[in-house]
Amino acid sequence: MPAVTPENPLTLPRVTAPGDVAPRPVLAVATAPSGLEGEGFPVRRAFAGIDYRHLDPFIMMDQMGEVEYAPGEPKGTPWHPHRGFETVTYLIDGTFVHQDSHGGGGTINGGDTQWMTAGSGLLHIEAPPESLVVSGGLFHGLQLWVNLPRKDKMIPPKYQDIGGGNVKLLASSDGGAVLRLIAGELDGHRGPGITHTPITMIHASVGPGAELTLPWRPDFNALVYGLAGRGTAGAEGRPFRTGQAVVLGPGESLTVRADATQESRSPNLEVVLLGGAPIREPMMQYGPFVMNTRAELAQAFEDFQAGRLGTVPAGAA
Repeated sequence: MPAVTPENPLTLPRVTAPGDVAPRPVLAVATAPSGLEGEGFPVRRAFAGIDYRHLDPFIMMDQMGEVEYAPGEPKGTPWHPHRGFETVTYLIDGTFVHQDSHGGGGTINGGDTQWMTAGSGLLHIEAPPESLVVSGGLFHGLQLWVNLPRKDKMIPPKYQDIGGGNVKLLASSDGGAVLRLIAGELDGHRGPGITHTPITMIHASVGPGAELTLPWRPDFNALVYGLAGRGTAGAEGRPFRTGQAVVLGPGESLTVRADATQESRSPNLEVVLLGGAPIREPMMQYGPFVMNTRAELAQAFEDFQAGRLGTVPAGAA
């Protein structure tokens, strides 16, 4: 799980450990069910079973893989629509090629993040490059859906392509954890992702036996998802592991600790830390459409069927 990792974490800027502030307690730990997405690639539904009031402004998150494909096995998604929210695709290992009905597209490599604001709507496809299909190889990533407030749901679609080299690299106060700040602000440091809804997104690698305690905005919610390894969360030390999401309650700091012994395939506890300002508006989802009312969902589906979200480019079908 390389993502973007510095040669010497001790040279990174340090995040100051918070002082005497209220720690966030653990409210729940949920285990992500496994399934298949798109043309059949394996995913874990990270937030399945968690009440939306704890997720807002996040809608869902899929952990894609981690899977070692044999030659001929890599798979992607067929053309599909989106409207009313943002997709954040963070690739840890492997390569994805994407294209949309508005002429956008590009390649996402390990460590890169593609931030797509679907807004008023588009058609989109994600697929492994031909070279990966031929050779096979390791594939692992995340796709996070972030809601848009009512006033922004019909804005024009756009992209942010965040190369791995642009991610803000930080270290914990004692150097025991590497933090990749993808979006938001942490202890005066800012990630490159520009968001309509205020959020913080961090991929942290916590060394065996190390403790990571970070300041966390009290007006944000807080979620921890285990990408690999074993550890505990919260001041009370609630155990969690790969494929489990931790919901934290109110407070001004969050704590994650890595077990002293980790899995052989992953030397560190790898976690995604998420927080955001709740939108607190009605949220209605139907497949790839996220709106405020059932009538808006029906309109989105009608617009898709009528081709108003775009058409598949010639030669791409």
